[in-house]
Amino acid sequence: MELVINKIYARFSSLKKAFSLAVMFFLVTFFSSAVLSNTQVIHAGMLLMVPGQNPLENYTVVVKNGNITAVRPGFVALDDLDKNAQLIDLSSSFVMPGLMDMHVHLQGELGPDDDRQRLRMSSSDVLMESVHHAKLTLMAGFTTVRDVGSQSEQMYALRDAVSKGWVMAPRIIAAGGVSVTGGHGDVDGMSPDLMEMYTAKTVCDGPYDCRRATRRAIKFGADMIKITSTGGVLSDTTTGTSQQMTSNELKEVIDTAHSLGRKVASHAHGADGINAALRAGVDSIEHGSYANNESIRLFKKTGAYLVPTLLAGNTVMKMAENSDFMSEAIKAKAINVSSAMSGNFTKAYNAGVNIAFGTDSGVSAHGKNAQEAVLMHLAGMSNADILQSATVNAAALIDFSDTLGSLEAGKHADIIATKKSPLEDISALLNVSFVMKSGIVVKNVR
Repeated sequence: MELVINKIYARFSSLKKAFSLAVMFFLVTFFSSAVLSNTQVIHAGMLLMVPGQNPLENYTVVVKNGNITAVRPGFVALDDLDKNAQLIDLSSSFVMPGLMDMHVHLQGELGPDDDRQRLRMSSSDVLMESVHHAKLTLMAGFTTVRDVGSQSEQMYALRDAVSKGWVMAPRIIAAGGVSVTGGHGDVDGMSPDLMEMYTAKTVCDGPYDCRRATRRAIKFGADMIKITSTGGVLSDTTTGTSQQMTSNELKEVIDTAHSLGRKVASHAHGADGINAALRAGVDSIEHGSYANNESIRLFKKTGAYLVPTLLAGNTVMKMAENSDFMSEAIKAKAINVSSAMSGNFTKAYNAGVNIAFGTDSGVSAHGKNAQEAVLMHLAGMSNADILQSATVNAAALIDFSDTLGSLEAGKHADIIATKKSPLEDISALLNVSFVMKSGIVVKNVR
């Protein structure tokens, strides 16, 4: 009996060993293949390799470790590159660089319940909501954004989480805000005790105090500085949309930021505030609603960018006309500003001003960013120039031209595709079917 048991045990041990070896072989094979398969080969039917140039027909883009390693004519076979590579068939699609939005607010979305809901949310709730909005933005084809107005600590945390790969969302350039007491960017429309509680430490008065505020924003992690040289539409006050930061305050903020290696974007509606910020050396004007001939001259002299945000103007005008949650002060500004914005954008574009794509999403709904492109087209901008504004120009504005903005060897593999060509119909951007960010496919609709 003992002999029989020993034989059975020996047989079982042999089978167990064989099974273990088989499992080990499978795992080694699987993971070896996975390591070998970190190359992706994209067959692109139409490829806009460099926006502003003509698209290419039937090209292959090779991606490895999140970066583009080669762009070749024809549909190159896997055996000629890497037999273990992953083939991504976009042979019936229009392929181009990931879009970039230079003006978003990921931490909120304007609506009748926004203020009341915000008061009930913890900082952790706000951060989770911003993750949700960021993912909607990425799925819409926007692989890089500038967030130019959020609770800075939470936004810096989200930016860093994206950079570390903890959260799949657009690459974030996060601004630190500097504004003057009582101006746009300071808190308003609340009881005095709440305004006291929520007033940021980067609200300043006078050039030297604004220097301090700028240094503080950068100390705590700002990639760039956002200033508000004029009043704003959504400030719940009747202080208008003309210049609010003085010229010496603007100059001090911009010089200080530049000395610390940071660019400056200025919210600006009124022509006086636009021109003062341009004279002070600002890098971009956000909105530019009442830009005049002097503004255009200064734009061209300094090389600063206009980030038009036509979608925000369109959104607040509709809300002012069709809803009751805005105060009368906000409604009046919304209607006046939006009616001027599009026409002055057209003048600036026709004059050759540098333009970078921006939506002010957060005022408009997140994930609908491409509607800005439709409005730019309706205002007279060519489809090719719209695509360039959201890629090549945006990359130049944030000093990422070496790594973003086009599909060339050595650049990050931020790639999107549409079923139709946006060069022929800009509304194709409203239905992005494929999104890759740093080599990771996050959307692929067949």
